[in-house]
Amino acid sequence: MTEQAETEKSAASSEVHNEEPTPERNTRFKDILKPEVLEKTQAIVVGVGAIGRQLTLQLAAIGVKNIWIIDPEDVEIENLGAQGFFMDDMNIPKVEAVATLCTRINPDVIIKTSKTKFRKEFVMELVREGEAEAEKYFAIFSCVDDMKARKSIWQAFEERFLPEDEPGDPLALFVDARMGAEVARVLAVSHIEGKMYYPRTLFNAEDGLQQSCTAKTTIYCANLASAMMVGQFSKWARGILIDKDILYNIFAAMMIHNYEDES
Repeated sequence: MTEQAETEKSAASSEVHNEEPTPERNTRFKDILKPEVLEKTQAIVVGVGAIGRQLTLQLAAIGVKNIWIIDPEDVEIENLGAQGFFMDDMNIPKVEAVATLCTRINPDVIIKTSKTKFRKEFVMELVREGEAEAEKYFAIFSCVDDMKARKSIWQAFEERFLPEDEPGDPLALFVDARMGAEVARVLAVSHIEGKMYYPRTLFNAEDGLQQSCTAKTTIYCANLASAMMVGQFSKWARGILIDKDILYNIFAAMMIHNYEDES
């Protein structure tokens, strides 16, 4: 199969969900995360490794109805301890393993999977046929470990939801997570002020902190980063000002954050 054919097959992907309704699952937090917002949210998670896997499980658990996960890789031995995959997941696509677990957590979730690298048109074509006039919320989560891919995801979000010289679509959120062993950083953008700030955090891969492959990823830091991402999603969904940049160092027990405001 040619690379183009494989990509097209992956992009078409599959949707996994259960048709049978389940009892109300959000009684402990429905005043924080409104069911009607979760129902209307289309989330895209790019990269379902250490952070992306934990994030997707949390999104499914809280009740985000539609989640699209994108990742070209299969589960390998080094992904077990660092990313939380099961031994039974070995050698199967990460998106398939994550989707299966999400539907066990929440049978009502609709999971779309694409075993492919991210492409800009994934974001540009988000509004589905027949839904152009419907109010929908869009949340794009960048959980990749490659700066080039991160830039591509940002550019797609910027072009789609942050038109030049306009404040941006209030129903769209971009969240980017970065991790180094025991340091988690989460950046979020929902309007033009964040649009001006976020590009300054992008850099060339060779300028980043170089770490040995045995001191790069911990599952507990990935869980922290994913919780921080869901926290920003929760604030945005309630119309609360989000933090444009949060950094937490587990080893030093130190947090630095900067509110996104309209000043």
